[in-house]
Amino acid sequence: MLNETMLLNFARLAKILIDVYGFDESFQKVGKREGQEIEFYFPALDGYLTFVLVKNKFDFEPNMGRAKNPVASAIVDVKRDEIIPLMSDIVCTKNNIFGLLKIFFKYIITRRVKINGRLLSFIRLFRCLAIGKREMYKFKEKS
Repeated sequence: MLNETMLLNFARLAKILIDVYGFDESFQKVGKREGQEIEFYFPALDGYLTFVLVKNKFDFEPNMGRAKNPVASAIVDVKRDEIIPLMSDIVCTKNNIFGLLKIFFKYIITRRVKINGRLLSFIRLFRCLAIGKREMYKFKEKS
């Protein structure tokens, strides 16, 4: 029950962050991949999250549970305590090639996140979730 609550909170948090801070340009670039389902499995929580790619950020609706017809799936193989920092790191990353490379080298090369399926669908989802270009993520030195 506790694991399901944690997954539901991730889904709700993703929905709220995208509604408030998401970039419309990222969702408009989804293109022909609209409607594709991407499934995330968390072994530490023994649960699934499903994201559906859409062209409008207000239609973005992550779901808890298995996808009906996933084009790609990811296994997030980290400890329970590391799930929140991983999700936070993905959200706080900038939506550009350097942010994509950062996530690729930090999580995919180290096999903390294992991807099966279409990589381009994952890139589109990453671009939709990454809101690090917002001013609140800019760290300025105080003098």
